[in-house]
This record gives sequence, C-alpha cells and structure tokens, in this order.
Amino acid sequence: QVQLVESGGGLVQPGGSLRLSCAASTSIFNFYVMEWYRQAPGKLREVVATVNPGGGTNYADSVKGRFTISRDNIKDTVYLQMNSLKPDDTAVYYCSAYDIRAADRYHYWGQGTQVTVSS
Repeated sequence: QVQLVESGGGLVQPGGSLRLSCAASTSIFNFYVMEWYRQAPGKLREVVATVNPGGGTNYADSVKGRFTISRDNIKDTVYLQMNSLKPDDTAVYYCSAYDIRAADRYHYWGQGTQVTVSS
C-alpha cells in the first residue's frame, strides 16, 4: 500500500507559477513511475506529466515547455513546476504512482489538489 499526499495548489493569475509536491509513503520509491494527472470540470482525467525511475520524462502537448516534472528519490517526493499558467490549466491535479515491476501497473492515487488560474 502506497499513500500519496499532494500539496501546493491554489489560486494564481494567468502567467503565474505554482509548484505541486507529492510525498509518497514507500520504501521502494525508486521503483515507482510517478505521474501527474488533472481533471477539469466536465472533462475526463488526463495525464499531464510522467517521470520514470531513471528520471526520463514525458509531457502532454498542452503543457510542454511550461511544466516540469521532477523527482527526489531521497525525499520520496515528486514535483510539478508549472509556469506560464493559463485559465485552461484550472483543474484538480492528482499524483499517481505505479511499480514499474508490476505486470498489472496498479495505480495508487493521491487525494488531489485544486489549481485555479484566474484573474
């Protein structure tokens, strides 16, 4: 069982920045693929960014060049630095993790943190 606790959401003006954090309660964090998803009202949940155990990253086209995902394998924490925020980035952001060794890729989820981009 892995618990994920997000923090760092809030209200920000267009063009502003926020950094989300997600702390994982596992002693084998190094084996976990860490992801950030988001879900806007009336829309499906979508993956925003992924970082694998080796540090390789992938991003949704809508956030490339603006968002940066990173991980600290000492603190068992993943971050999402969000710059040049737009109103379309408004959503609940969720941290997710799965063990790269697991065949079923079972995902653990955090409780979500609200990000609102508005003037």
